[in-house]
Amino acid sequence: MPGRCRKYLLFYCMLLTANLCKPLNISRRLLLTATRFPALFSTISGATCCLGFLSPLFSCAQSSAKAVTLPERPIAAEVRFEKHVLTNDFISEGVAVGDVNNDGKLDILAGAYWFEAPKWTRHEITAGRTYDPATTYSNSFLNFSLDVNQDGWIDQIRIGLPGEEAVWYENPGKKPGHWTKHPLLNNAGNESPAFVDIDGDGRPDLLCNDPVAKEMIWLKSPSVKGDTLWQRYSIGKGDIPGVHRYTHGLGLADMNADGRPDVIITRGWWECPADPKQANWVFHPMDLGEDCSQIYALDAKGNGGQDFVSASAHNYGIWWHEKVDTGWVHHVIFKEFSQSHGMGMADINGDGHPDLVTGKRYFAHNEHDPGAFEPAVLYWFEFHPGSNPEWIPHLIDDNSGVGLQVVTRDLNRDGLMDIIVSNKKGVFFFEQRRPG
Repeated sequence: MPGRCRKYLLFYCMLLTANLCKPLNISRRLLLTATRFPALFSTISGATCCLGFLSPLFSCAQSSAKAVTLPERPIAAEVRFEKHVLTNDFISEGVAVGDVNNDGKLDILAGAYWFEAPKWTRHEITAGRTYDPATTYSNSFLNFSLDVNQDGWIDQIRIGLPGEEAVWYENPGKKPGHWTKHPLLNNAGNESPAFVDIDGDGRPDLLCNDPVAKEMIWLKSPSVKGDTLWQRYSIGKGDIPGVHRYTHGLGLADMNADGRPDVIITRGWWECPADPKQANWVFHPMDLGEDCSQIYALDAKGNGGQDFVSASAHNYGIWWHEKVDTGWVHHVIFKEFSQSHGMGMADINGDGHPDLVTGKRYFAHNEHDPGAFEPAVLYWFEFHPGSNPEWIPHLIDDNSGVGLQVVTRDLNRDGLMDIIVSNKKGVFFFEQRRPG
């Protein structure tokens, strides 16, 4: 049997066993071993050895499963990533991309720095520092890029610690020196603020809360050339869900098929009115499970319905949420690593289905979260809709993970989706490669 085929067969055996034999409390160790060290299992001589090794474990699973069937669909071996380490310094847990110097190449922005493509030369946006990942947080939790004043140069939006300032830095263009800092919001709450188009004008707006005012808000980005004023609009205010500074979970989707984007949190959704500038959006309670990072809508079963995916910010679990007659069912996708505090959704392998990209946020609460010292893994989950939807896990790396966001973008414009992350391990660009 060819080495690659043997390796993937062995991996699937390990994966199946981990899922079927959870009563033995071995699933996490078994799966992490299989995914972190596939070469170890590929050295075993033949699949017979693997199946013989697993036979006692399959016996324990027979009481809960009548039959064991390996997936007919092969693992996506043609998708692989080359890791580029821009820095191993902890400078930011947010990251963005944009053509900073207008040379036609997409650069990477992370906290106080931008990295110039293609050699990833490091430049200061403002005076920066390196943080201790075990004891401190940075002042850069999420980053976004936009030509705010429409002068032809990409600017940076930086969100600080939850409940603290949001600012934007004005790109000086060809002028030397640091970028000019502009205030945006004194207190930007929620741990996953979103940069999304609320009013449909084609420019992204900032969606978050103001925990001091106890208000869910959106800030309209300047739409007139030369303007730098972000206009603030209220969604809801007072003793309502979603306005605490450390609120976890935020998304945007059309919930009622009226063509307008509604705002989603784990406890419900605000219905966008015909004029999104109108205050006091109607809130509809619902249950999307535990505290999470980003929330995405998708059709999991391919039946025209609307389901959701989310990932635990500080514990173990990635889920898809299905609406049934009795309420919401929370289906587990994966539970083998913790602190998936940033998640992206994009078509990684070009099959037309939105895949998930997430991983471990290393030392999210410094050293105090469940699984804090487990490997800082990064995965993509290959999505296949159907009556029993599946997300096949593919390990990308085990020494990087995620920050508070995952950027998926064809960074080098070769037609393949790449992945960019910044976290307490450093700043990383995972370049997708295909054979040939």
